[in-house]
Amino acid sequence: MTGFYRDGFCRTGAGDLGAHVVCAQMTAEFLAFTQAQGNDLSTPVPAYQFPGLQPGDCWCLCAARWKEAMDAGVAPPVQLAATHASALEYVSLSELQLYALDT
Repeated sequence: MTGFYRDGFCRTGAGDLGAHVVCAQMTAEFLAFTQAQGNDLSTPVPAYQFPGLQPGDCWCLCAARWKEAMDAGVAPPVQLAATHASALEYVSLSELQLYALDT
């Protein structure tokens, strides 16, 4: 797993305009959904040292995109312990808990 700051955590700060704070385990359904929304997370981008994601990989998602996927019925599971508290500005704890891999 990595984060916006590529330090292995879903940390956030002033430079993270997308609020990459939800630690999610990728699914094929979510990857197809986000690609259809214009954000292809499956294709490697060597220039950014981005290997591309596959189902089962964990990644720090933009909270708004995770909520959008939840509303569309394709939200990926969440690692609550690795999700930043600021995710609660976009989605409720009870909603995140419905998709939690950990308790």
